[in-house]
Amino acid sequence: MNDGKPTGQKPKWWSRPTSTPSAPIPEPPAVDEGDFTLAAPAAPDAPDVREARTPEIVVPPAGAPVEAVAGEAVAPVEAVPVEAPAPAPVPPQPQPLHEPDEYRTPPYGGPGPWAPAPPVQRPVAAPAHGSVPPQPVPPQAPQQAVPQAAPAGPAPAQWVQYDPWGAPGAPLILGAEPSGAKPRRSRRGLALAGALVFALVTGVLGGAVGAYVERNGGITTVELPQAGPEDSGRAPDSVAGIAASALPSVVTLHVSGGGASGTGTGFVLDTQGHILTNNHVVDAAASSGDISVTFSSGETASAKLVGKDSGYDLAVVRVTGVSNLKPLPLGNSDNVRVGDPVVAIGAPFDLQNTVTSGIISAKERPITAGGEKGDGSDVSYVDALQTDAPINPGNSGGPLVDSKARVIGINSAIRAAGDGSGGEGGAQSGSIGLGFAIPINQGKRVAEELINTGKATHPVIGVSLDMQFNGDGARVGEKGKDGSASVTPGGPAAKAGIRPGDVITKVDGQRVHSGEELIVKIRAHRPGDRLELTLVRGGKEQTKTLTLGSSQGD
Repeated sequence: MNDGKPTGQKPKWWSRPTSTPSAPIPEPPAVDEGDFTLAAPAAPDAPDVREARTPEIVVPPAGAPVEAVAGEAVAPVEAVPVEAPAPAPVPPQPQPLHEPDEYRTPPYGGPGPWAPAPPVQRPVAAPAHGSVPPQPVPPQAPQQAVPQAAPAGPAPAQWVQYDPWGAPGAPLILGAEPSGAKPRRSRRGLALAGALVFALVTGVLGGAVGAYVERNGGITTVELPQAGPEDSGRAPDSVAGIAASALPSVVTLHVSGGGASGTGTGFVLDTQGHILTNNHVVDAAASSGDISVTFSSGETASAKLVGKDSGYDLAVVRVTGVSNLKPLPLGNSDNVRVGDPVVAIGAPFDLQNTVTSGIISAKERPITAGGEKGDGSDVSYVDALQTDAPINPGNSGGPLVDSKARVIGINSAIRAAGDGSGGEGGAQSGSIGLGFAIPINQGKRVAEELINTGKATHPVIGVSLDMQFNGDGARVGEKGKDGSASVTPGGPAAKAGIRPGDVITKVDGQRVHSGEELIVKIRAHRPGDRLELTLVRGGKEQTKTLTLGSSQGD
């Protein structure tokens, strides 16, 4: 406030009261008036609205003594009469709120430690007849602001708010928004909306990445876990251990001759190069032909036929000039029991070194194989071991070994589906789990005879059988071949008292149901063995004992 007299001086702006009232206040230097723009003064009756205000100070005329104590009110001074008002002067130009910053402090940051704090803008009520610039107010001791209730109603338009973050030279923002202006959005609402949008975008991207990883197995090079190196040894009685022990002694035979060729398997019998196989494997090279032997190591050698027997379906060949031969140990087929594990090794369909495993399904299974010649000279009678180890064409002549890698049989025939015939001739049928092997006890005796003499002997009883008999058992014929006697005079049967028409039902207590079975049971023995035959004559059962004779095989 002032005393109503114009002083002719520019108003002075104060940033804050000082503690020394008597000190002179320097006038701020002139600044560019375009930095800030003040709003026009409001009507004289506009109230002074603040959240907190300082006590009102009465300013005496210039030169008048002033006595005041900090914290006490100044005595009022009588106002000097004012002369007739002069014509309204030109309104003063707006002044900047503070001096320009010589360091060019950015307006959007807080003032640096070198910049003065923004001044407090105080409105001055204008007199009725014109605008009077405010007089400087002597500084007083700072006093605690007393909060007062703000008057009801909107704030007057003349009050402005200082914006230290505004661009230089921009007008100050009015304290109240003009009528019709859009309400400001809440920053909290904008932040919440942004967070929701971010979460949505992140979820979509995460789902897309997850789907890609699931469908493509990842976004980097796939490296699957794998077991490291370990001991390659296996238990000797495992299939792997048995195969490792037996494979070096197993060979593959390729035979050609007489317009035919074939593939089969064999195994080494001794260090001299003798190899045991099936007769039907090497039959094509019986008179003239070539036999090639391939060992498990890949080494090959030529072989020559030593001997063969069609009745037993066994043959022996020999290789020369081959060192480090490893004979395969022979077991005892009489010790085999149904259910024992076995391993078959061979070259099914010319796939060398193939290993299959199974069990002994049955013993003393009478089978006949061959018969392609039609005269019966190539029919073999085998009291076989039955196994479910897969045996296929090309396995013929290969070893059937037990859990100690010892040979207990020679794989020879299979029962094929469809035609119901045994053997491997004709159609190249696969295994149906019915394989048959010649017992090694029989194979050993025949192999020894073939190596030593080139021929094998067959045990006989000296009778001709009626192969057309449909009853149970083997019936002795009334007439032999070419009208000769059916019971050989002086033979084992004649000496035992067997007659034509007798029906033999048992051999050593084992039932026989046909003539083929009787031949199989007899050939399972050696010449000179004693047999007990049970027969039926005239409806009565009798028992006869005889000693087996011998005949030369072919």
